[in-house]
Amino acid sequence: MMMAAIENILSSMGRWPREKISDLGYASRSFISMVLSTVGLWRRPQLVVDQVHFIGNYSLMIIGVAGLFVGFVLGYLGFYTLNGYGAGESLGVLVALALVRELGPVMTALLFAGRAGTSLTAEIGLMKAGEQLAAMEMMAINPRQRVIAPRFIAGVIALPILSLVFNATGIIGGYLVGVELIGVDSGAFWSQMQAKVSVMSDIGNGMIKSLVFGVAVSFVALYQGYEAQPTPEGVARATTRTVVISSLLVLWLDFLLTAWMFQ
Repeated sequence: MMMAAIENILSSMGRWPREKISDLGYASRSFISMVLSTVGLWRRPQLVVDQVHFIGNYSLMIIGVAGLFVGFVLGYLGFYTLNGYGAGESLGVLVALALVRELGPVMTALLFAGRAGTSLTAEIGLMKAGEQLAAMEMMAINPRQRVIAPRFIAGVIALPILSLVFNATGIIGGYLVGVELIGVDSGAFWSQMQAKVSVMSDIGNGMIKSLVFGVAVSFVALYQGYEAQPTPEGVARATTRTVVISSLLVLWLDFLLTAWMFQ
């Protein structure tokens, strides 16, 4: 009896990592298949344009407002931190570098996962529950090429653009607080920012981060929707998994990319 219990425990301990490795392999194959299905999209660019509008335009308000308030906070905290060292005029540099290197890409990706990622998961999940994807297969239409691929490319395109919007509104927020409210010299704010922020190493690295985050969040959202159980409960669980997995993946990738870029 005891030996049987030990065997069951060992079997359970080995089953979990085996299942997770299997899930990881299946997700990797799905990612490769999704990337390959984007090859023929150049023939129907309107599909991508429509999805960029749906994903990007409807996320613009929350991204812009969030960037503005993050800029407000950076303006306040940055000035009182720098002013203690007699460097209050360098507020523009602190706000710009904090946004373009780190906060802009990461915050935009997290907000994108909560707004657009959940929308994509729910949309694909409901299409699967309503057997629309199965109907496409019956009509010899590849649902990955017709439905999944345009949304994947649109997410990859939209996230870097939204990140630029977040950065711009954040810098405006820092300017309003630092210059208009606190009294930092406007010329010093902009001139030091222009002198210290590099287009290639700072803004360019931020765009690379945004591009990687766009690939990760878009894939997770579409994968969860495509593999969701075709029930209301299954779609709801897939939507929740999209937010959790995307957020953790963005933070993990941010650490790896930061360590690689600024080593």
